[in-house]
Amino acid sequence: MTDAITADTSRSELLKIAIGGLISGVLTPLLPAVLDRLDVRPGMWQLAVVALPFAVLVFVVLRWRSANPVWAAVAAAIVTMIAFVCAVDAAILVEGNTGDAPRAMRYLLAGLTGGLVGTAVMALGIALLPAGPRQAAAWWPMLITGALLGTLLALDDALGLDKIAFLYPVWQAVVAVRLAMILRRS
Repeated sequence: MTDAITADTSRSELLKIAIGGLISGVLTPLLPAVLDRLDVRPGMWQLAVVALPFAVLVFVVLRWRSANPVWAAVAAAIVTMIAFVCAVDAAILVEGNTGDAPRAMRYLLAGLTGGLVGTAVMALGIALLPAGPRQAAAWWPMLITGALLGTLLALDDALGLDKIAFLYPVWQAVVAVRLAMILRRS
């Protein structure tokens, strides 16, 4: 009976994290429009601020699912913002350097690269925290999921939804759940 209660609790906790990921994924594409309305000098910091909703979710997941101190959860949130900037830069670089390839192929490769780079930077940063899992194998599910779901960028573009990033919340929800599952095992 105790095992069943623990399993249900884990499932409900993961569901809450997934819902948090969906919410942060909806808020993330809205932030550039908000920042554009402010009279501020543009720069890379704005791109990092766009990642704030997901960074807050990562902070909450680390506080809830790991034995890390508060400073480590703050560090993980900052690493998440850095990972977002790296992912966007990598996706732009790949999309810009794929030449005459069809648009769908460019976006597919850009999404794959951006998803992998973003989750890899997150994994590396969080693995260095005091209670972060140090085994590379523990991070593979998150890396693979992040890369594969990064291809949703191409699907968003194909459906004409690239301006609102309709499928981006799915990426954030699944990566957040994978992170929680990794932290549970550590």
